[in-house]
Amino acid sequence: MIVLTRRITEPGKLSETGTVTLDVDSRIKSRLRVTLDDGREAGLMLERGHLLRGGELLADAEGTQLIRVLAAPEAVSTVRCADPHLLARAAYHLGNRHVPLQIEPGLLRFQHDHVLDDMLRGLGLTVDAELAPFEPEAGAYQSAPHSHSHAHGHDHPFVRLPAHS
Repeated sequence: MIVLTRRITEPGKLSETGTVTLDVDSRIKSRLRVTLDDGREAGLMLERGHLLRGGELLADAEGTQLIRVLAAPEAVSTVRCADPHLLARAAYHLGNRHVPLQIEPGLLRFQHDHVLDDMLRGLGLTVDAELAPFEPEAGAYQSAPHSHSHAHGHDHPFVRLPAHS
């Protein structure tokens, strides 16, 4: 089995020996067993805290394998809007629900969720359900990466600060 242990920014003399297509939930993991697109088995043993992006290169410790990561198409909801204020409102409401977002000029994308789609339609936006690669902002994954779920609760305790005299 190939063990991929490092990210490569400059391949130098290495040439690609394969690709691996992963969804976002797999690309946030630093330890994972994967099947390369050509059927070979590989393991990821990478530094923690980094979201793999489509197009990134991974190598084994010996430098004999250079594997390109491809972002898999997955079920996403995409909002396209030319009104920056309306798009900012949508991003605010999604962020308030801790939804990982892909943000591009005139576009927001998140893992498909019909409840969130309906909320955005209520703001006057058009939401398209699509199969597309999902490349969320990395900030959503810095400490504790996970898929979004509406079935969890949040404690947001009110903290009273001492009054200044």
